[in-house]
Amino acid sequence: MTAAPITCHVLDTTTGHPAHSLAVTLTLLKPFGPSTPFTAVTDADGRIKKWNEQPGPSMEEFIRLSAEEGEETVWALKFDTGAYFGIGNTFFPEVEVRFFVKGTSEHYHIPLLLGPWSYTTYRGS
Repeated sequence: MTAAPITCHVLDTTTGHPAHSLAVTLTLLKPFGPSTPFTAVTDADGRIKKWNEQPGPSMEEFIRLSAEEGEETVWALKFDTGAYFGIGNTFFPEVEVRFFVKGTSEHYHIPLLLGPWSYTTYRGS
């Protein structure tokens, strides 16, 4: 299975284990967006390698079209942390991470280290 050009990984810092079954959406914000969100749920390893297909252009097509025009795209990952921890058990009902994608030659991996009262993220590999 080939991974999507944008992937993510979530670790639950309260347990020290992957955050499995966490709902995540991925939305193109600019220049062609907002798009219909791509959706997925983290696997047993806390990873999303593939997104559910949506009507319209694919993720790869959005990235290719913007690269042809010399533009960066802006994407948003939204993590449903309220459902994961349970409402009232977290300060953050959602965590949204926005980031740039430029060109088709790179893979974009966004890890999220998540706790009920804090989170951090970075550009992974």
